[in-house]
Amino acid sequence: MTDYVRKILDARVYDVAEQTPLDPLPRLGGRIGASVFLKREDLQPIFSFKIRGAYNKLVRMTPEARAAGVVCASAGNHAQGVALSAKRLGCRAVIVMPVTTPPIKVEAVRYHGAEIVLTGDTFDVAHEHARALEAEQGLTFVHPYDDPDVIAGQGTVGMEILHQHPDPIEAIFVPVGGGGLAAGIASYVKFLRPETRVIGVEPVDAASMKAAIEAGHRVVLDRVGLFADGVAVRQAGEETFRLCRDLLDDVITADTDAICAAVKDVFEDVRVIAEPAGALSLAGLKAYAARVPERTGALVAIASGANMNFDRLRHVAERAEIGEAREILLAVTIPERPGSYRRFIQVLGDRSITEFNYRYAAGGDAHVFVGIKLADARRDKPPIIAALEGLGHRVLDISADETAKLHIRYMVGGRAPAGLADELLLRFEFPERPGALLRFLDGVGPDWNITLFHYRNHGADYGRVLVGLQVAMADRPRLERQLAALGYPYEDETDNPAYRLFLGTA
Repeated sequence: MTDYVRKILDARVYDVAEQTPLDPLPRLGGRIGASVFLKREDLQPIFSFKIRGAYNKLVRMTPEARAAGVVCASAGNHAQGVALSAKRLGCRAVIVMPVTTPPIKVEAVRYHGAEIVLTGDTFDVAHEHARALEAEQGLTFVHPYDDPDVIAGQGTVGMEILHQHPDPIEAIFVPVGGGGLAAGIASYVKFLRPETRVIGVEPVDAASMKAAIEAGHRVVLDRVGLFADGVAVRQAGEETFRLCRDLLDDVITADTDAICAAVKDVFEDVRVIAEPAGALSLAGLKAYAARVPERTGALVAIASGANMNFDRLRHVAERAEIGEAREILLAVTIPERPGSYRRFIQVLGDRSITEFNYRYAAGGDAHVFVGIKLADARRDKPPIIAALEGLGHRVLDISADETAKLHIRYMVGGRAPAGLADELLLRFEFPERPGALLRFLDGVGPDWNITLFHYRNHGADYGRVLVGLQVAMADRPRLERQLAALGYPYEDETDNPAYRLFLGTA
């Protein structure tokens, strides 16, 4: 540890890296009853801490080695760190990336002047090719985490935290992939302030360091989840494992919903969108605060990066409410007869419904997929389920069902059975406020069988509903009068070809 403290103090990172701020998170801190700070590594030139270790590695190389060039395998932040460092030092850099790497990441590396080699569909194939280029061309391989100079460069994050917060720090939470950042921070912090806990945080589906520490040796995970791709590592590094095993106080895990909730927390306090790996440590901090209510100092999380693909924001937004225990998803079986749907909504009252999926099916039962927004799901969910079961409905809580959240919610329903006649398909818009859905159903009235229903709260001012009603031709003028009195704009979509093709009568 003493050797690493010297290396960290002597690290050359500020030729290219920034000393990033340690920002308070007052909204989150007030909610969980703690003094919370966020180390803003998302403000680095490449929007990630990886620039520190990459530059320290390259600047420590001999002039001859730098003249020969460097190579690395990476599809993310490490690639950008090596590319920018090589550019600053006038060094050739070859970056091997899988062919599946999103174009935005490829262009970010190319912008810094690196040579890009796209090969293979996975990181493992890219890594093998990079090692082959190292041997063939006399290049120096720059490891993303398992290298003393890289570890020392990352350790300067811990040095800055202690300088910036001289008051007591109860715990520092560090995202762990291969372990370079955690090993560097722990080496410095545990030497100067051994009373401060250093806690690693990993995704529950990519917890290679936790598995290694529990086994007493490095292990290779069969597979890892890729949502937090910046820390999706199947095996911890050899040197990083040695350090983390001895220096980390704990390694905790967080699931996808908790990570998405932490992305939202970061945005609400500092108006920045963290990448999933960048918000991971904050998810761990929140889990720790929930189980350890007594405070001996501040809690610090590392915002390790902000290289978020824009198209992932929809997924993050959908999952954040569940991660904050503010939304529940239920599968409810109700009688397939007029009026039962309205009684079901009445039980929910003025609670905000975030999603409702239903399709008529032959037989005596209907299956409804419903999302409900709550102030506190842990407190409010049991009475809702009890009330629904009190009506004789079967209720299945699917809030933690990954398949339901990712796929089934969008696949509820299908083509109607051949016996369904007189179906009218209407598309509505109505003001998005508590009670609006119940008012809509009251306005439509209980006289017609609802055969299809889809509603999703998109966070806009207006809710959008697609509804199927079984209405005889003779009754349609009366329905039109009731809808006119309701006052919600709507379009008749009964002749819509997509509806006929995918949802019409079989």
